[in-house]
Amino acid sequence: MAKVPYISRNDMHPSKQNIYDKISSSRGAVQNVFSALLNNPEATQAVTNLGEYIRYKSTLHPRIREIAILVTAKKLKNSYEWSQHEPVAKSVGVSNEVIEYILDENNQNKIDAKESIFIESAKELVTSSRLKQKTFDSLMKSLGMQSTIDFIVTVGYYTMLDKIISTLDVDFDKWMTENQKFN
Repeated sequence: MAKVPYISRNDMHPSKQNIYDKISSSRGAVQNVFSALLNNPEATQAVTNLGEYIRYKSTLHPRIREIAILVTAKKLKNSYEWSQHEPVAKSVGVSNEVIEYILDENNQNKIDAKESIFIESAKELVTSSRLKQKTFDSLMKSLGMQSTIDFIVTVGYYTMLDKIISTLDVDFDKWMTENQKFN
């Protein structure tokens, strides 16, 4: 059970309802993470503006973005974000092999070299908040400057969301199901 109330549009001051409306229109609904965050509408607006950039305007290919998100969710043990993004990842072309590889830390299977660069980069960013020079160079060679920055911002954003979800004990949205292999 969440530590704060989930805020609906009707709970909000009329002058702030546009924040709720923008979240709903850009994402199709207002998920629990944002309903909890709406206890501070201005913070929610800032967070969702960055999230909107990452999801809909970033230079990253959606498949790369979703690999970064899944790795971040897995390393941070955030089943909420994993459950939100596993279906998205599949819909943008992340293979079941890559998903299984991310789920199983001890997986010895080989995957595409480029995908392994993205997986390793996200792991390093989450675990040490930086990239080894070799990893950074590989990411830059693969993505270029602008997309490398977008990759780093993506991992940082989903790390921030993990802190919000975990601290506020955000519940799964009704439509979400947990992957039984996640933990």
